[in-house]
Amino acid sequence: MTTETQHHKANSTGKVDLLSPLYELPSILERLDLAQLFSKKGPLEVELGSGDGSFLVAYAKQNPERNFLGVERLLGRIRKTARKSVRAGLMNLRCIRIESAYLLEFLLPRNSVSALHIYFPDPWPKRKHHRHRLINERFPALASQALVPAGRIYLRTDHPEYHAQMLEVFRPSALYRPVDTPPDLQETLTDFERGFQSRDIATLRAAYELV
Repeated sequence: MTTETQHHKANSTGKVDLLSPLYELPSILERLDLAQLFSKKGPLEVELGSGDGSFLVAYAKQNPERNFLGVERLLGRIRKTARKSVRAGLMNLRCIRIESAYLLEFLLPRNSVSALHIYFPDPWPKRKHHRHRLINERFPALASQALVPAGRIYLRTDHPEYHAQMLEVFRPSALYRPVDTPPDLQETLTDFERGFQSRDIATLRAAYELV
């Protein structure tokens, strides 16, 4: 039996496994019990679409007093995040393999998240596929249910048209006010972002605070 399999068996009850950041959901019908994910209490930040974990692992290491949850659909990417977390010795980071939109709407506890990070989500560039975009007309209201008062949403993309859509869906919402992305957060890059910067592709940002 491999170490990874052992970790999954330990997680099969839904209880936190301090040896592995991977968390196996005990149910996809009930909201997460955060006490089962993390060994200590702290503000929770969630990255929807965490990729290979480059940003999440670095930011969790910089902020040990906070808890972090990475959400990713692709198994290979979530395993990379888990390996990086273990190598970094992080106890404040957990990973779940599931669709981000589903977790946001059905699994995150109400008023539990201090920050949502969504960086370089799939832009679905063809118009007929725009309905698949994570940041859509429903997103601001759904996110507001998961956020704590004054919770924040941080967005990044390299896609100008998707950036314009992000701004457009938040503009009419009375739930939020625009804010600046803190410098230390801007300086913590994703793997995609490093590649874009090497090709002089600009990062387009937006950030909002729940009022």
